[in-house]
Amino acid sequence: MIPAVCSVAIIDDQPLIRAGLRMVVESQPDLRVAGEGGDGAEAVALARAHHPDVLLMDVRMPGVDGIRAIPGILAASSATRVIMLTTFDLDEYVYAALRAGASAFLLKDAGPEQILAAVRGVAAGDVLLAPQLTRRLVEQYVARAPRPSSADGPLAALTDREHDVLAALAQGLSNAEIGARLHVSEGTVKTHVSRVLAKLGLRDRVQAVIAAYELGLVVPGESGRA
Repeated sequence: MIPAVCSVAIIDDQPLIRAGLRMVVESQPDLRVAGEGGDGAEAVALARAHHPDVLLMDVRMPGVDGIRAIPGILAASSATRVIMLTTFDLDEYVYAALRAGASAFLLKDAGPEQILAAVRGVAAGDVLLAPQLTRRLVEQYVARAPRPSSADGPLAALTDREHDVLAALAQGLSNAEIGARLHVSEGTVKTHVSRVLAKLGLRDRVQAVIAAYELGLVVPGESGRA
């Protein structure tokens, strides 16, 4: 559920980028800016002090970059969800950030509507998976990564239905689309997703997608859409 007023922190070493993001956030009655900073160290301090619902953060910054800051942010404020900002749509640093616990990523030239949709979606726990950029980035880098030798181990803990749900998540399907495919309710899908995350020790849906590719459950290039 999205908070009545969602607090958003903005971290970028470029003042103009921060100013633009602030204008977008402050234009909405249900969003407020909790603070801003210019590097990863300031992001951790801001998370510790203000516990924002969502933190918009650049990947590449001088000093402590966005990737190195993520563990500190999550340790300081476990409820904060991180959206990474990048100039490039296929950036290995963004993939590393997703693996570290970021919930989504956006291109810096994203329009206001995309930014607002991302903030609200991540705040609601519906992590950005549907946009093709996220799934394409995961596919691009997992395809290059070596497969773990014990790929069947973690997946063995899942039921057949949980396997199906995880595979559908990795293919970019929403809960409603998964429910339609498996002929179950959306509520049932949410229950299965929660169980998959718990059994695999994953933080959110993005990490579930990465796990599905890395464990070989889904082959890079597969698509769950017609």
